[in-house]
Amino acid sequence: MNILVVGYGRMGREVERILVERGHTVAGRIDPAASEADSADPASFGKTADAAIEFAGSDSVVENARYYVEHGIPAVVGTTGWESERDTVRQLVQDGAGAYLWGANFSVGANLFFALVREAGRIMQAFDSYDAMLSETHHRGKADSPSGTALEAARRLMASYPRKQTVVHELPQRPLEAHELHVASIRGGSVPGTHTLSFDSPFDTISISHSARTRSGFALGSVLAAEWLSGQQGFFSVEDFFLDIQTGA
Repeated sequence: MNILVVGYGRMGREVERILVERGHTVAGRIDPAASEADSADPASFGKTADAAIEFAGSDSVVENARYYVEHGIPAVVGTTGWESERDTVRQLVQDGAGAYLWGANFSVGANLFFALVREAGRIMQAFDSYDAMLSETHHRGKADSPSGTALEAARRLMASYPRKQTVVHELPQRPLEAHELHVASIRGGSVPGTHTLSFDSPFDTISISHSARTRSGFALGSVLAAEWLSGQQGFFSVEDFFLDIQTGA
């Protein structure tokens, strides 16, 4: 496949490495802020692309999605911080009969973490003595806070743990309400990403944690997703992709 790399920062470079390793070619490197990129505009290379993999700024997600749909380019998007635009992009894809797969985290380990979070919520719902909280740590250069992975973990937890209904990521100047789920963020150093769900009681603490060692797992997952998306049509989440792999459908 000839794949357009949209966003040529650390993740984009790792995506390129994995693409070449798996026998694909790079249609172009798109990034207005990277001097090593080929162009600032997807239109420069889009006509030759079989797919696009995007890890870029959230402010360009809708514009890029419109371009992918108009030119029939299946797109895998790992950009985070565009939750408020999700319905807009979904409508664009559905109206244009496009193929679009988005996710907060494409690593196999992180998606196993999501599954464990959901199952833990289902089990712990029966035990009133425990309270739940989420924390995440990333390198100091990460733009969004909380991370998209943390927000996705919170969504998965609340789906099976209805005692928590609202995410709070900036502590109010008051005690938390019982229905509020605190998602705490720490930024510093070069940490690729660590996410932890904890259940705490007066008696003990139970924690489930995922720590990324490098960005390679995220990049590999996005390339596998692009391979899977080829020939598909619709608006998919990374959860759809991993579920399909698990079931062998």
